[in-house]
Amino acid sequence: MSTKELPKRSEIRIEDTWDLTTIFPSYEAWEEAFSYIEKNHLRALDYKGKLSRSADMLYEALKFEEGISELLGKVYVYMHLNFDTDTTNDTYQAMYAKTMSLYGQMSASFSYMSAELMMADETVIRSYLDNKEELLVYKHNFEQLFKKRAHILSEKEERLLAEGSEVFGAASETFGMLNNADLKFESIKDSKGNEIPLSHARYGLLLESSDRVLRENAFRMVYKTYENLINTFATTLSGTIKTDNYFARIRGYESARHAALSQNSIPESVYDALVEAVNESLPLLHRYVVLRKEVLGISDLAMYDLYTPLIEEPDLSFTYEEAKKIIKEALLPLGSEYQSLLEEAFTSRWIDVVENVGKRSGAYSSGTYGTNPYILLNWQDNLDNVFTLAHELGHSMHSYYTRKNQPYVYGDYSIFLAEIASTTNENLLTDYLLKKYEDPKIKAYVLNHYLDGVKGTIFRQTQFAEFEHLIHRAQQQGEALTVDFLTSHYFELNKKYYGDALIYDEEIGREWARIPHFYYNYYVYQYATGFSAASALADKIIHEKEVAVERYLNFLKAGSSDYPIDVMKKAGVDMTSNQAVKDTMKVFESRLVELEGLLK
Repeated sequence: MSTKELPKRSEIRIEDTWDLTTIFPSYEAWEEAFSYIEKNHLRALDYKGKLSRSADMLYEALKFEEGISELLGKVYVYMHLNFDTDTTNDTYQAMYAKTMSLYGQMSASFSYMSAELMMADETVIRSYLDNKEELLVYKHNFEQLFKKRAHILSEKEERLLAEGSEVFGAASETFGMLNNADLKFESIKDSKGNEIPLSHARYGLLLESSDRVLRENAFRMVYKTYENLINTFATTLSGTIKTDNYFARIRGYESARHAALSQNSIPESVYDALVEAVNESLPLLHRYVVLRKEVLGISDLAMYDLYTPLIEEPDLSFTYEEAKKIIKEALLPLGSEYQSLLEEAFTSRWIDVVENVGKRSGAYSSGTYGTNPYILLNWQDNLDNVFTLAHELGHSMHSYYTRKNQPYVYGDYSIFLAEIASTTNENLLTDYLLKKYEDPKIKAYVLNHYLDGVKGTIFRQTQFAEFEHLIHRAQQQGEALTVDFLTSHYFELNKKYYGDALIYDEEIGREWARIPHFYYNYYVYQYATGFSAASALADKIIHEKEVAVERYLNFLKAGSSDYPIDVMKKAGVDMTSNQAVKDTMKVFESRLVELEGLLK
């Protein structure tokens, strides 16, 4: 990390900042749009009870909702992009508070629409779609809505459930408050006796330290802290699982997993295929753990040794300008159109590059329908930041192609597809770097970066998915989710995933207590499926060239105009099969062999 004093926002070159005048030319224009929404969103209630009265009325209501929602999207994005570049700015703080309040008000105004359309006569709505040309565009949207009808309760029951949403979410909210606000960690010491503060954010960084004493002390202190509240965390997790199962049961789903995956029309077989393929490939992860043990020279390799890099980052520095050139070269296989859009991203100020006082940390891609994509960076001259830029550009290109080719109603993409384009870019960059550099240190570093990515995104997230499904089924079958039950099963899963080369401290059995994803109701598996799909797409782009690129660009353009599984099939990847996962594991194995050769 640079020790230089950070510049103020006003000191940053304009070329290194994003251009938000393409959203609103001035703060006054933003206020004008805000005021329009504030004065007009209650007009939504004029359509209440009338949506199925006529095709014209339905169309008018849908267009009104789209228009005001699109404008609110721009108001929100303009606000949050300004706020994130200088969180100390009083004006931006006030904009944030005003916008979030308006967002809640508008959501309330339109909240009746989905429920009313769900309860409407399906035959009538279908006749409107067939007979009014302007409504045809909404056909897929209504198909998704009609699929949920079998799981909708009476108006009175739905109202009771809606009014009880805060009660049903209490266990998850309690976990959030405990985990983020109330949990305090004691400081720890490194091998030289220096006292080091410990926090959630620091914990991951400390596990990457080359100081093993520091890694172990961080590990033991974190789980000692969770142990003090372990029964409470078991109660919050159990309460959340009970809620998931309860909602699935009363809505007529077979299970909580069936309910969760149905939201995106994902067959449950996708989940099972993922777990099956990853379990078949666990010997590869065991082999990687053995390599880690040999290279680090640690006879009693422990869980807290799995994150420290095997290879020191090579003396390889990249300025932002050099990184742009590398990324354009790495993504050449995606064709001339993609290249011209990359150039537009770099020259039309889609990217806010430099760290400054008050700027939000990390990186992301943002934007909304009707705006450019926008990327936030806090640039450091290293290889990890090159990967970060490639990743966020993948998100931004996906958003750009979707919004340029889809109407507002389909101008976004599902969570199931969200990480595929970004990770495809990372895979293409990895392939490029391995071909570009002959230096064994650089090759080893890139290979290790890839292998750790697979370890963290496919193996670890599938382990989470397996545990999540296990505890949902156990509770559904009447099993009490006690501390002993959760800890013993989680401990055994770790042993299965990481093999016999590790020493398993009892603390790792309590890791379930600190994983927020277990409160997200079957969300986490999508990290693993997304990585696998991206690996398959990158391989096709490299080897099948124009045909694969055309299919890939059509995937980027599809948005939510079709079911996610069908979007992927058209791109050439069948996620109902586990072939993509198996193919990714073949790449993992070949790169593991290459790294073994370099290191041994």
